[in-house]
Amino acid sequence: MTADILNRLYVVLVATRNPLNIGAAARAMSNFGVMHLRVVNPFDPSFREAQSAVGAEELLRNAEQFGSVAEAVADCSLVVGTTAARDRELQHPMHALTQAAPLIREHSGKVAVLFGSEKRGLSNEDLSHCHWLMHIPTRTEHLSMNLGQAVAVCMYEIARTSSTIADMEQRRATAGDLEGLTQTLLETLTASEYLKGSAVDASEEKLRRLVRRLNLDEADAETLLAMLRKINRKLKRET
Repeated sequence: MTADILNRLYVVLVATRNPLNIGAAARAMSNFGVMHLRVVNPFDPSFREAQSAVGAEELLRNAEQFGSVAEAVADCSLVVGTTAARDRELQHPMHALTQAAPLIREHSGKVAVLFGSEKRGLSNEDLSHCHWLMHIPTRTEHLSMNLGQAVAVCMYEIARTSSTIADMEQRRATAGDLEGLTQTLLETLTASEYLKGSAVDASEEKLRRLVRRLNLDEADAETLLAMLRKINRKLKRET
């Protein structure tokens, strides 16, 4: 369920003023596997060309544009607003981000997370479309955050226990990866004459167990395999 929420999560930027901030928000979304961006009445229509969306250009180009918050969240069964909660009387339940993220992950339908403009945040009218609110705990002397940073922090907290984030942090090598590494290691040890004759067959199972005890992730397995292949090619050229 936690991984699936990333496919049902929609970031909605309301009345944002700076295209670079929209681009930065798109980049942060892409970092954590959240691919649905919606914008409501952006101040600058050129936001789709923002150079700050490094690696997320397609996400930004595919952003849906709406004339009102009501239209942007019409198909969502949970709408969550973000606020710094400064000097205003709020009429909604509010949760800190760490409390809000599990509630979002557990929701079974589409979820919209609203972010307001850099200057004023979400208006009371915008907030009226929300079921509840969340905030990022920051120090009292400096409550507000840059839009792109706020999106990044929220997306990370929502996504961090999903399999998508686990895969990005450490994708384990598959059995096929490990078997390929085992066979290449066996071939290299034979070519170097470290293993000879009947010792080759006797050593295969030991090598297989050794490789699995290394508990390699995918990237490390690929690196070791490339190293062994290069050594093996050099050995074959010399014989």
